Amino acid sequence: MRKQTLFDLSLSLFDQICSDDHLREAFRDVKRNHGAPGVDGVSVEMFESNLDKELGLLQQEVKNWTYGPKPVRRVEIPKPDGGVRILGVPTIRDRVLQASIRGVLEPILDPTFSANSYGFRPGRSQRQAVEAAQAIVQSGKEYVVDIDLSKFFDRIHHDRLIFRLGTHVEDKRILRLVGMILRSGVMINGLFEATTEGATQGSPLSPLLSNLVLDELDKEIEERGLEFCRFADDCNIFVGSQKSADRVMITVSKFIENRLKLVVNREKSKVAKSSAIKFLGMTIVGGALVISAVSLQRAMAKVKELTPRGTSCSIETTVKEINSWYVGWSNYYRMTEYPAQLKKIEAHVRRRLRSRIVSQQKRRRILFNRLMERGVSRQQAAKTAFSNSGRWVLSHKRAVEKAYSNEWFIKTLGLNIASDKNLSHWRPVTEWIKLV
Repeated sequence: MRKQTLFDLSLSLFDQICSDDHLREAFRDVKRNHGAPGVDGVSVEMFESNLDKELGLLQQEVKNWTYGPKPVRRVEIPKPDGGVRILGVPTIRDRVLQASIRGVLEPILDPTFSANSYGFRPGRSQRQAVEAAQAIVQSGKEYVVDIDLSKFFDRIHHDRLIFRLGTHVEDKRILRLVGMILRSGVMINGLFEATTEGATQGSPLSPLLSNLVLDELDKEIEERGLEFCRFADDCNIFVGSQKSADRVMITVSKFIENRLKLVVNREKSKVAKSSAIKFLGMTIVGGALVISAVSLQRAMAKVKELTPRGTSCSIETTVKEINSWYVGWSNYYRMTEYPAQLKKIEAHVRRRLRSRIVSQQKRRRILFNRLMERGVSRQQAAKTAFSNSGRWVLSHKRAVEKAYSNEWFIKTLGLNIASDKNLSHWRPVTEWIKLV
């Protein structure tokens, strides 16, 4: 959260948004995100090279009401489960203004949001949301109403959003400015398309606005005395019985569609025990946190993508790419209480790397010599190298695993995928085996 002490609080909210201090701080936020150019082709570096002039012009246009946001550039990102996620890329100057608006409005709006909302909020995280859900399940409410909102960002109702914002902000100039941003339009294949509903997913302001929209849902669920966790548009409600869950699914879905003017995806929404629900990549099984089956499958697919066959990329480069992905992935998913899940991924990485090493030895005699050089006995090296097995089978042979040990990958290649065995929250491998 931006420190209010940096700025003159005697200014109106609108004047704070337009102030040089706020705009400069907003630009720093935009720069940290390393975003791509918008429809005008101006990059962060190009904008920064003439920063004083750009910010001065933006400030003047907003104050004089000659400012007009440009259409966002449409980008389609493939989803892991198929389909595409539609994102919008505003221009740098538009992102700077949106970041300034967010910096002024967030300290006002965020304290009013539900304690059960965790997405895109200062000091809150996915891990906190998952752990809160776990605590609810452990209290005995193991039935989950998993509500999926269809194309949420694309269907936000503009009039309702501005009305909700107006209950917190009296300055009509800010409401007008936000309305202009919402209606800025989008460029698709060089053609302009007006936006009469929705908020640009991927813009600095849309996460705050989306929380404002869904806070009405949060308040409704709280008034009904239900326990829930929400991260952005991913909302799980927890109850104690199947009958209650079915009833909640019906009534809350009606509220969402009739009151919020949003659409519930009936195919993806479901009622089930927590062990059958994926929430932010995790599943709660018997009160314990485990990585969901879908997340594990995606991780295995990512490993395959990073270690393709027949690549000209060096193994050292491949290891760097694996480290770059796995460190971030495991830092989040190490909240699992079963280390065997992480070790499964790690073992798969090493095996695919050993498979590549085997394939790089073009002839069996070369493989035999390499195994001998790396301390494998002559008999064991010959038995392995001169077998009729393929590269994948050989990658799991004791001789190959000895020659290219786990320690060798760490010390020689710098493979940084060794999970911490001493985390106190992890449970014995035997318990995980029972689950799978």
